[in-house]
Amino acid sequence: MAVTHPVSERLEIARYTRGQIGPSQPMQGPVADGGLIVAETAPGCWGPMITPHFRGGHEVTAPVAVEGAEVGDGLVIRIERVEVTSLATASGTDGAIPTACKGDPYVAHLCPGCGTPWPETYVEGTGQQAIRCKNCGAPAGSFSMPHGYTMAFDHGAGVGVTLDAAGAARAAADPRGNSALPANSEQYSILTFAPSDLIMVAARMRPFLGNIGTTPAVDMPDSHNAGDFGQFLVGAPHEYGLTAEDLERRTDGHMDIDAVREGAILICPVKVAGGGVYLGDMHAMQGDGEIAGHTTDVSGRATLRVSVLKGLGNDGPILLMRPDDLPPLAQPLSADERAAAERLARAWGMAGIEESGPISFVGSGPNLNAATDNGLQRAAAMLGMSVDEVKNRATITGGIEIGRHPGVVTVTLLAPMATLDRIGLGALVREQYGL
Repeated sequence: MAVTHPVSERLEIARYTRGQIGPSQPMQGPVADGGLIVAETAPGCWGPMITPHFRGGHEVTAPVAVEGAEVGDGLVIRIERVEVTSLATASGTDGAIPTACKGDPYVAHLCPGCGTPWPETYVEGTGQQAIRCKNCGAPAGSFSMPHGYTMAFDHGAGVGVTLDAAGAARAAADPRGNSALPANSEQYSILTFAPSDLIMVAARMRPFLGNIGTTPAVDMPDSHNAGDFGQFLVGAPHEYGLTAEDLERRTDGHMDIDAVREGAILICPVKVAGGGVYLGDMHAMQGDGEIAGHTTDVSGRATLRVSVLKGLGNDGPILLMRPDDLPPLAQPLSADERAAAERLARAWGMAGIEESGPISFVGSGPNLNAATDNGLQRAAAMLGMSVDEVKNRATITGGIEIGRHPGVVTVTLLAPMATLDRIGLGALVREQYGL
């Protein structure tokens, strides 16, 4: 990528895609190696899903080039701040409407009334029939919501509560305002649906970024930049179809891993010059797996510090979770535990125990078994170990955790510090865990 603009130490971004990412998207910036990206993020999932002119299931920020980032590098993203700005949102389980799409309801929208692809639409009232085609007036949404809820937030207390029908209608009366949609966001607010099947349920806010990473080396819908959603593109009957080989050029930005939150360090692969950092799909809270298929998508503000790690060569994201998010077995030993382990090793005739640190590898695939295999293989390739050794280490010093069902996981283990130093990650692991 030719740098044609001055390098910025701090870049504020409030421009968005209509659902597509890849090499054809122009990059903002560049931001300096070590600089800050401050982003106003728009909700992912439901809002874009009910906006038929979008060509992907999210609305992410325009990609940002990072000074000096070249293909084969790693791009270190320190997540310094994640804050929710929405006053309310809505969500629920989804049902695709087959007559409203060409094979993929997230990507290839059709008006079920007149067949117009990606129709221009307008909003009439509230409810699941409110999005209508400008050409014929028919309801034009590609999704139903079989069971849904509207949730209001108290940011100061860090809690949300699901609303009754009156509360949902009140939130739907000003959907953009209550969603705090950024000025440049083009999506409809899901508050328009005004669902209220689940009421008076309180939940703790624990915000994180569901879609964050670097630009893949092939154009694709933003919501499909992962091994599970991406499978829907292989041989697809619409213009965004890919081959299986194309899908290997993904960067797994759409993770929905709840540990990708304030205080975490994410190390993403650079597969196009400049890296092309993008983000969006902030969630107010989510349990592991996002088993409903969707959670509380919100507008927000995120601050990232980005730096280049030359020649790392990682195929997918590597996550250094906050210490309190680590699986119990991956948490570094306390001083007392370490002293006891040293005594035990010496009692059995060994000099001591290895110096190790926690590290997590993101894996994705069409199902959880394939995602786990992918994460194990990425870990083995990066650490120079056999898959069998990674399996043993993950079993006794880490764990496999579900990011998103059906096919995103983290493979976490304690890895030898000598190995982490050799591949260039030792300093980051020491920084994150105080080793």
